[in-house]
Amino acid sequence: MDLHYLTFDFSEADDASGGFDAMAAVPPRLLPALEAEIAQVLDWAYASFPDGPGPIDEGFTWDVDLQATSESSMQQRVRYLPGARRFERESLGSETLRHTLTLTLAGNADFCEAFRAEFLREEE
Repeated sequence: MDLHYLTFDFSEADDASGGFDAMAAVPPRLLPALEAEIAQVLDWAYASFPDGPGPIDEGFTWDVDLQATSESSMQQRVRYLPGARRFERESLGSETLRHTLTLTLAGNADFCEAFRAEFLREEE
C-alpha cells in the first residue's frame, strides 16, 4: 500500500517483536485524507491479524495507540485606549490551523514482518 501522509519508524526488540510509530500533521482540509490513510492501515491490521488489538504481553499479536491534537488560533480585535495606556481585546472566534495524529502499532514478530512487507517497502 502506498502511504502519502504516514512515515513509520520501526523499533525492534531482541525477539523480533517491535513497534511502528508515525506522526502526521495536516491542515483541516486534508484531515479526511489522513484519517482515510490511518483507516487503511488499521483495516489491514484487523483483517490480517484478527486476534488483536490488545496487550502483547497478554498474548495478542498486535496493539494500537492513536492520539490526536488540534492547534487553533484565536483571532482578536485590539483597541488601544491612550488615556488609560492599555489595550482592550475582543475575541472574534478561533480557527483550527492544524491537526496532528500519532499512530503507534506494536506487534509480535509475525505482525512486524507482515507490516514491514505491506507498508515499508524499500525504495529501489
